[in-house]
Amino acid sequence: MNKIVAWRRRDKASGAHSGKRSKFTLQEKKAGLGLLFVTPWLLGFIFLFLVPLYQSFVYSLNKLTLGKGGFDTSYVGFQFYQELFTSHPTFNRTLVEAIMDIVISVPSITIFSLFVATLINQKFKGRVFARAIFFLPVLLAAPVLSLENSSQMTSIAASVTGGAEDGGFAFTSFELKRMLLESGVGSGIVSYITGSVDRIYEVISSSGVQILIFLAALQSISPSLYEAAKIEGTTGYEAFWKITFPMISPIMLTNVVYTVIDSYSRNQLSQMIKDTAFQSLNFSLSAAMAWVYFLIVSIILLATTTLISRKVFYYD
Repeated sequence: MNKIVAWRRRDKASGAHSGKRSKFTLQEKKAGLGLLFVTPWLLGFIFLFLVPLYQSFVYSLNKLTLGKGGFDTSYVGFQFYQELFTSHPTFNRTLVEAIMDIVISVPSITIFSLFVATLINQKFKGRVFARAIFFLPVLLAAPVLSLENSSQMTSIAASVTGGAEDGGFAFTSFELKRMLLESGVGSGIVSYITGSVDRIYEVISSSGVQILIFLAALQSISPSLYEAAKIEGTTGYEAFWKITFPMISPIMLTNVVYTVIDSYSRNQLSQMIKDTAFQSLNFSLSAAMAWVYFLIVSIILLATTTLISRKVFYYD
């Protein structure tokens, strides 16, 4: 009897001792894992990106001239920023086009990626082949885009379509726009839809990574949730909006952020920044362009993240 009492006291003491060891809550452990996950990026930002970022801002405030030891700087303040908005011939127009491109492309790519991921997540024959087809444009984007931007692409398209002057077929969204306007749809919505249709190749070629991310999120949802909903008589439409969409909402936020950043370098303004620096050798003006563009995209990203974060559902 005395041995049993002694064992119980020893177990209680060991339990109390083990309880003292767990100093961190589950939420704190998750936060620590998240910090550990971003540590490689944080180290890379500090040691590889922070100094060039600071130097580019310094260049935008100084006029650079070639000297014996490299560049000589003379402080001019915000002169180059003022030049961009007052006397530069194409910056304002290109900046507005780049922002509109982000505003139109990001929702289109996100919605299309979610739609395709939901389709290819279903069980059917040839599902692996269908997934490869939707991811193939990502692999072919670079050579196809280089061909598309060349003069050869124009001649090829003219030979295939026969040219507009020969009565050949040219795909436009004019008929779709007219049909939607006659149906009573608002002009703003019609302009957005037709703009997305006009850039359908860009949407498809830019959505491969987002499709994979959405597909992984869809496959991580427990099938028991759908089974319970089916027993309760839930339709597929209701299951999507009540189960699927809330469960993948954190991934929705991730994909929106990724798409905004991916769209950041895929427009004429990014090319203008590169050409100004490495062809015109005007590094100060190029740095000012880059900082203006960076700040505007950061504001867009902050506003988008704030709005979407309010609707994100985190399942523990």
